[in-house]
Amino acid sequence: MIRMTHLAAAVLALAAMTGTAPAQDWPNDALHVYVGFPAGSSPDTIARLIADPLAEALGQPVVVDNKPGAGGVIGVQQMLVHKDDGLSFGVTINGPLTTAPRMIDDLGYDPATDIAPVNLIATSPLVLAVAASFPADSIAEFIDMAKADPGAITYGSVGHGSGAHLTAELFSMDAGIEMLHVPFSSYAEVTTSIMGGEIDCGFMAVSAALPHVMAGKMKMLGITSLQPFPQVPDVPVIAGQAGMPADFRAELWDAFIAPAGTDPAVIAKLNTEIDRIIQTKAVKDKLLAMGWKVTPGTPQDLADRIVADTRVWGRVLDRIDAAK
Repeated sequence: MIRMTHLAAAVLALAAMTGTAPAQDWPNDALHVYVGFPAGSSPDTIARLIADPLAEALGQPVVVDNKPGAGGVIGVQQMLVHKDDGLSFGVTINGPLTTAPRMIDDLGYDPATDIAPVNLIATSPLVLAVAASFPADSIAEFIDMAKADPGAITYGSVGHGSGAHLTAELFSMDAGIEMLHVPFSSYAEVTTSIMGGEIDCGFMAVSAALPHVMAGKMKMLGITSLQPFPQVPDVPVIAGQAGMPADFRAELWDAFIAPAGTDPAVIAKLNTEIDRIIQTKAVKDKLLAMGWKVTPGTPQDLADRIVADTRVWGRVLDRIDAAK
């Protein structure tokens, strides 16, 4: 009983320090959800799909604040500027929580100590896309081609450190091959260059590749999720093929986060409501149409994913740094 009394006192003290009221009285004003990307982007659309039903569940408005820049980092930074009000949260992709600490000097936060995970909302894998006329029709054939002529196969991305760049380097590392990176300024240029034969391949979102595949101009050799993806169920997973690790995975993910120090009861309440919202048919269908698969789970599931992906992409960044 004495231990429980001390624990309750500690929780109330923490709530007072962070400006967060006890969960039963929370929220007492509008929530602000900071998104580090512009209106119309995938993270913004996902945040807005959640905002209205979350507002209805909590009885307070949920305002989405777009703070684009630095690959989503500015949105996380802005959330932390307002961390003491107990009403500021974030929707972010993985980069600001996994690779940004390695790639950005003076980031201003440490994901391990400044961020409280709430929900992993959805994941979006990439596909290895090539022109329809490309001679390889499978991951095994592609890897054999690359091994036969190291460095001859070219791949495109939107620049160093982008998701497509890091995924291609992870694939190359795990497959034991070498490919030549050709950076572009937009995904549209990457796609056009693949179809035009200027480069050989690229890792891209399912939704970006699918229209060109359906038009007969491109083909998808494999996908970077651990299981087949519902939008393209016939595209084989790369994991486990042609000597690739069985746990090979490279996905963009979208998550709901809070400042560290947020009342655990508030985090639990948000997690419960967001999990319920994203598993409704309407939200699941809208996300899948965008190339995202709903991924419900606990705050600990998100924490584990951050740790695991930070480790994976750390290995890739080590490889890139060593090659400089």
